[in-house]
Parts: sequence; structure tokens; C-alpha cells
Amino acid sequence: MPVIRCIAIDDEPPALELIREYVSGFPALQLVQTFDDAISGGEFLRKNPIDLLFVDINMPDITGLDLVKSLQEKPMIIFTTAHRKFAVEGFELDAIDYLLKPISFERFSKAVNKTIEYYEYKHHTKKETADNLFVYSEYRMVKIGLREIEYIESLEDYIKIHLTGAKPILTLMTLKGVLEKLPADKFKRIHRSYIVAIDKVNSILNRKAKLQSNVELPISDSYAGFINEWKKK
Repeated sequence: MPVIRCIAIDDEPPALELIREYVSGFPALQLVQTFDDAISGGEFLRKNPIDLLFVDINMPDITGLDLVKSLQEKPMIIFTTAHRKFAVEGFELDAIDYLLKPISFERFSKAVNKTIEYYEYKHHTKKETADNLFVYSEYRMVKIGLREIEYIESLEDYIKIHLTGAKPILTLMTLKGVLEKLPADKFKRIHRSYIVAIDKVNSILNRKAKLQSNVELPISDSYAGFINEWKKK
């Protein structure tokens, strides 16, 4: 199990005490220090390597959002706040999660477990994390099992990840970017607009790949080599 070093910043002492109590229930978390103002917390962050930051958004001196924006090296972030309206901007900063006060232990646990999974994914500390893809969608981090992915479609600055038996997931990323995160032996680009899961292709005819869902995707000249690769599978 990994040891995730974390700190908490909140101008409300009861909120910090609650985080201390909740964190103590997770052996994977090591709460290094807590701060009741963003300035002191920010100075500590700039001098000390930390994996995870719990930070309140609405603080009197510097907001949690501004603090995170000012950091050159950003740890994983879990925002806490009493104001739901800050969620959108918080997730634009690639936060792991967003906890609305008063925070229940159940909701806190969900955020922490997601953080642990993402830490293991980034650091390859567990073999099974190689079977998942993590993306940001609808202001939250989402874990997608690679086996669920049928194909991925480019929509300019976004991609749409089409899943087997579930609604597609839209995320801000390029096809090139997501392809770098996927195992090359399981996913191939077949068109400027499409990546396909190789094992989801049932047949190929007239430069079109027919998938298990009966969706047909074009195979462009630039990626025609996929046809021979698929035949060898």
C-alpha cells in the first residue's frame, strides 16, 4: 500500500479537526501538517514535497483556487467548500474531487479511495491499475476500465470515449494524448478521428471496421496497416 503524504489548509479549526479525524482512518494517508491560512500553507508547499492537498476554497486571505494556481508543482488536490458554485472552476484545475461541507465520512472515503487509485495509476504501484484509464469528465475524475472501451472519437479539442453497455464519456483531451495512455497492443488509431479497441473489431470490409456493437468506422489510407495487424490477432 502506498504512503500518500498530505496536508490540509482551512481557516475553520473544526474543519481541520474533522479532516484529521477522517484521515486517521486511512493507513495510506500520512497527514504531515495542517494550516489555518493559505499563506503559511503555500509557503510550506513550495518547500516540501507533498502528494495530496486538502484545501478550502473560500478563505479570507488567498482563496484555495488562487493558491493552487500559484503552485508550480501541484500535488493531487481535493477541494473542500461550503459553496457548490466553485465546483466548475475547481475541476478546471484538475482536482481529484470536490467535497461540499458538511463532509460526511462516506463522501470523504469515496474521494480518498479515488485518490489512492489515481496515485497507484500514476506510479504503477499496482498491476491492476494498468487495466484502467483515468480522465476528467463533468467536473470529476472518472476511472474507465480498458475492457469497457469500444472506440474513441475525436471532437476537435475533446474526445468521446464510447463504452460497451454504458453512455459515452466526454473529456478535454486529444486522440494523440489519450493514445499515449493506452496499451499499444490493445488500441490502434485507424483514422484521424478514431481509435479502436482491437478486440472489439468483428470484421473489416471495404476499409471499414465493423465493431461488436455493429458500429462501422472508416479506416483511412494513413492507417491502412491496421488491417494486416488485425488479421494477425
